[in-house]
Amino acid sequence: MLRRDVRLRREYLYRKSLEAKEQALLARKRQLKEALASDRPLPTELRKDGLALKQSLQLDDPDEHVSNVLDDEYASAGVADPRLLITTSHDPSSKLTQFLKELRLVFPNCHRMNRGGTSIKELVDVTKAEGFTDLLIVHETRGVPDGLVVAHMPHGPTAYFNLSNTILRHDIEGTVNMPEVFPHLIFENFSTPLGKRACTILKHLFPVPRADSTRVVTCMNRDDFISFRHHVFKKASHTAVELLELGPRFEMKLYQVKLGTPEQAHAENEWTLRPYMNTTKKRRML
Repeated sequence: MLRRDVRLRREYLYRKSLEAKEQALLARKRQLKEALASDRPLPTELRKDGLALKQSLQLDDPDEHVSNVLDDEYASAGVADPRLLITTSHDPSSKLTQFLKELRLVFPNCHRMNRGGTSIKELVDVTKAEGFTDLLIVHETRGVPDGLVVAHMPHGPTAYFNLSNTILRHDIEGTVNMPEVFPHLIFENFSTPLGKRACTILKHLFPVPRADSTRVVTCMNRDDFISFRHHVFKKASHTAVELLELGPRFEMKLYQVKLGTPEQAHAENEWTLRPYMNTTKKRRML
């Protein structure tokens, strides 16, 4: 099994490297096309092979695009429902344990595991062996939930989120019983490539809902903070509906996406939040 995993991982990285080369070639062709259309001199980096690029450009399909190998792990999404394994860091507090129980109710087909002394590698091995599609690990600092790791199996990606402003279900007034139907999903303001990547990772934690489902999970991006809300709705009149919050509610901030599973210390980082990015107000990452 180990040799098979290594081989599959190597094939995945090879496909990713081919995609990077194709994306770079398309970018050069696009740059050449824009220069020719505006009747400007060719950029210096294109003058050496400009003629070959021009001939290749004439043969290209105008609608050509490169498939995203990075999202190949989600190619079968919707065919089979995802199965999630969720656990905590070592020695969880009572609040983190309660938060874990509530998250298990949010995600359909989610199974809770007591961490104990299980290592990260053992967690990943169990997740793969039992046929789970994703592994979720919740972390805390001094009894306050402040971290969430979402790892897609078997080859990644793994997304790391900071959690803040976490409010549990029993702290929200007027909550109702949790229905077991699959929820509809609302993802708002995820327009950048990184935002679409984060949206792909999060939305495939949920199975496809039925049309008559009354549950709604909302992820709203505002200034790179993702507000997670969970509601149920019912008809208030012929033209209006009433929203009732189910909880929990919290804010997430993505700080790393790794092309691998959590135990792979040398896996390539697809994206990492850097200190200077926190002060770049005009550039939205998600």
